[in-house]
Amino acid sequence: MPLTVRPIPTLDDRINDIRMRTAEIVNEDILPRERELWRSAHGGAVETEPSVIDAKAAREEIKQKVKKAGLWAPHLPPEYGGMGLDFLAHAYMNEVLAYAMGAASLFGVVAPNSGNQTILLKYGTEEQKERWLRPLVEGELESGFSMTEPENPGSDPRSLTTTAVRDGDELVLNGHKWFTSNGHAADFFIVMTRVVEADHDPASGRGQMAQLIVPTDAPGVNIVRGVGIWGRPTSDHVEVRYEDVRVPASNLLGAVGQGHQAAQDRLGAGRVFHCMNSIGQMWRAFDLMVERATTRTVHGGPLQDKQFVQGFIADSYMDISAARLMTIQAAERVARNDRGARTDISSIKVFVPAAYSRVVDRAIQVWGAAGVSSDLPLSGMYLGARTLRLADGPDEVHKVLIAKHVLDRYATEGGWDFGN
Repeated sequence: MPLTVRPIPTLDDRINDIRMRTAEIVNEDILPRERELWRSAHGGAVETEPSVIDAKAAREEIKQKVKKAGLWAPHLPPEYGGMGLDFLAHAYMNEVLAYAMGAASLFGVVAPNSGNQTILLKYGTEEQKERWLRPLVEGELESGFSMTEPENPGSDPRSLTTTAVRDGDELVLNGHKWFTSNGHAADFFIVMTRVVEADHDPASGRGQMAQLIVPTDAPGVNIVRGVGIWGRPTSDHVEVRYEDVRVPASNLLGAVGQGHQAAQDRLGAGRVFHCMNSIGQMWRAFDLMVERATTRTVHGGPLQDKQFVQGFIADSYMDISAARLMTIQAAERVARNDRGARTDISSIKVFVPAAYSRVVDRAIQVWGAAGVSSDLPLSGMYLGARTLRLADGPDEVHKVLIAKHVLDRYATEGGWDFGN
């Protein structure tokens, strides 16, 4: 079933045009070839098999069409080959891209590279941009993001104990990370660490947060394993030990002390984009559910006439509508630097993945056994939705933040204005 997209009256012509042209490529070039495009070792093939080679060629063909249409890399400025979209326009484009599995990568938006590109743009020196950013944009390098530590709670970045101790013009990095993204392919990691001055004891806990560019081929960068996820024996999210890794102090990304803010810049925007992605995938799951309900006959009549299925349709419509409105409000507040944006970001981080889980679960139920098969994208969506309740901070932490922001507003202003 193709994605149904029409111009939104409240949006300007440029954003509507971008959404419509994006949807055209999704509908004409990606959805009809979805299974062909993503043939890979994940399906039991090897990189040299003709089907895999053909899939790579097909993906490259679509990428060239995207570039010709001027829709490549919405998050990057024109001088780096991108569209230069502002935050809100990018968010609106994301929900269209997410409708087709893997479509974003064909438009130059590939995690964790895209997030790292954004951070390099904001905090990188000109030398760093030439050395790391430009080759990353041009596909000559791969990157990963290395923050979470097995010994410390991922919900509290300030608890990190990885240290980079100054030694002349170098930093000596020691630490233990896991769920470091794109770990097997990355040429460099952006590592969250504490920078400790040479005259301080690294074990003292002193040291300000910073982000450090670390080449993965540097001596002492030891990939332990790909962490198995959802019953799979391995993944590209790796456990890594940094053991006396020496890198130039010039590899610091931004100033010492800016590390936490840089991480929040990356994660805050990412939370909104993840939610818009979730909405695009909920949209797809909803379409699949309705398609099944209107075409499947069971127990003497079409599924669409069964009250349970009608309830599924109604509940999913409400979930998607509420999630979408909440996410757009959060994106608008981020775009205008509204102080209420933090509360809204936490709100969507909790609500949207839960709604996403419910919508996909109902679609699976309507499809029956086919819903959990590899013939449909629903099983992958289901696992992704559950993972999002942990990624970018667990639900419970965000609920605490929401409550703190609300209580603070009542204490200082006497109430909460839901109209603003």
